[in-house]
Amino acid sequence: MTRAVIEAERLVKKFGDFTAVDDVSFAVPQGSVFGLLGPNGAGKTTIVRMLTTLAIPTRGTARVAGHDVVRAPEAVRASMGLTAQSATVDELLTGRENLRLIGDLYGMPRGQVRSRADELLERFSLTEAGDKVVKDYSGGMRRRIDLAVSLIAHPPVLLLDEPTTGLDPRSRVELWEVLRDLVRDGTTLLLTTQYLDEADQLADRLVVIDHGRIIAEGTPLELKNQSGATSLVITVSRHDAVAPAADLLRELVDGLHVDHDARRLAAPGGDVAALAQIASRLEAAGIEVDDLGMQRPSLDDVFLALTGHRAEETANEEAPV
Repeated sequence: MTRAVIEAERLVKKFGDFTAVDDVSFAVPQGSVFGLLGPNGAGKTTIVRMLTTLAIPTRGTARVAGHDVVRAPEAVRASMGLTAQSATVDELLTGRENLRLIGDLYGMPRGQVRSRADELLERFSLTEAGDKVVKDYSGGMRRRIDLAVSLIAHPPVLLLDEPTTGLDPRSRVELWEVLRDLVRDGTTLLLTTQYLDEADQLADRLVVIDHGRIIAEGTPLELKNQSGATSLVITVSRHDAVAPAADLLRELVDGLHVDHDARRLAAPGGDVAALAQIASRLEAAGIEVDDLGMQRPSLDDVFLALTGHRAEETANEEAPV
């Protein structure tokens, strides 16, 4: 059985009368990606701060690489890298200088620091930019150098707090590829995010956090299945075909939803046999379709079903530590 390298047991964090994290427990197996999913203010960052020894739990325990976050904070910090919400590199230094600075702070031998810096600059496609000051980097480049700095000492565990916030779509996809490479090499990732597509793309397992509590846990597929069955979805080619298609489909399915503007018709449930029957009837009626298939609930549907609001709807900011 794969051992857990990150463990939280009944974690609680209070700020006065405000409970930011309320009885949270989970375990992250080695070499996996574990996602903490929820809106701003849900408690995700507070959990990361406790795991990284930056905040002391009010109650409960946590361990990283077997080390207790309260009793052995130095060993915990030596076992992990952290990429926070905002880049923490020095903008007045070059990318290479930032890497060497952090390597020196870790007490790594100078020769090892130089070779590791070169290796990371190449890995993150920053070799040409390595000798430029970070303030001249693009947003995606700054995020990559920030991630590279967190890996300078080969940590087995990497905590990523909202790693792609503020990045354009292309930079996000590029960073996802880098993270997948790290996991393939054996790094264990704990990821906090409010982006449903990011969690779907990266996480092996998720917990959904809302108001400091875990409200659901499972793989992305398991969570989708919890929120409902698949739906039959048909998009007809012409607006004047929506009404006759709807009349036809109401004979075959229940709960039909019609979006005339999008030329889209959907109904809960269904299977391959029902889909084939619908396709045959539409063809016989001379109704052309652009798309016809079965659609699983999205993680956004999951979050809406669990909380009553969309994941992108932000809550109040978490209380400061």
